[in-house]
Amino acid sequence: MPALPATPYPEEVHARLAADAAELIGRYPQARSALLPLLHLVQAEEGFVSPTGIRFCAEQLDLTTAEVTAVATFYTMYRRRPAGKYHVGVCTNTLCAVLGGDQIFDELQQHLGVRNNETTGDGEISIEHIECNAACDYAPVVMVNWEFFDDQTPESAKRLVDDLRAGREVRPTRGARLCTFKESARILAGFPDERPGANDESGAGGAPSLAGLRLAKGEALPGTGGTKVVAPRHEGIGHDGAGYESTGHESTGHEGTEA
Repeated sequence: MPALPATPYPEEVHARLAADAAELIGRYPQARSALLPLLHLVQAEEGFVSPTGIRFCAEQLDLTTAEVTAVATFYTMYRRRPAGKYHVGVCTNTLCAVLGGDQIFDELQQHLGVRNNETTGDGEISIEHIECNAACDYAPVVMVNWEFFDDQTPESAKRLVDDLRAGREVRPTRGARLCTFKESARILAGFPDERPGANDESGAGGAPSLAGLRLAKGEALPGTGGTKVVAPRHEGIGHDGAGYESTGHESTGHEGTEA
């Protein structure tokens, strides 16, 4: 199959990326298993997966450019257009949408003067609607370079992108402080985050994320007046000699009845 026409990387860039690629490939028993990390690697170089990046990955893994393209176009995390320094993803899936995600996305496009998958003229901000940020308990959610900004409104989202363009410090609601899109792509490729203390800033799940766990344990949530919505599983549960569970409240007189 003919290779995708693409200009090769400059010699210095190719040598540097080839050394990184060799490290990634060495982590897998089969070289082609390293394709996803390699796509992140070339995305870290150019801010998107270019034809040159596809050709590089194919050469490193002895694949056709068609095989690499098939993977790069399947996963939405790999961009086919250059991302901004800060890539803003707005969740427009069901829960975020009904709580304001669609409005946030529409107003951000108007505010920035760009449409979906486009980048502002200064190269600072790109925007994309995302099907799910996996943070429904904090909806509506916006992500910047894959870090969370929870409980957003159109006004807060517009302030966020304005602060980013102005170079003001912006802190995610959860997770580490922001790095650039290219830096985040290199981390996703599997290389360590070199920023001092960044790994300790991730934190743990917040109260909304842990609410279901607390209810399952039979705990009362704040503001519920001490009401337990779900009884703990260990309360009132016994085992008969046959090993069947019994609630201890059977009215039939038969213990250890099979369900």
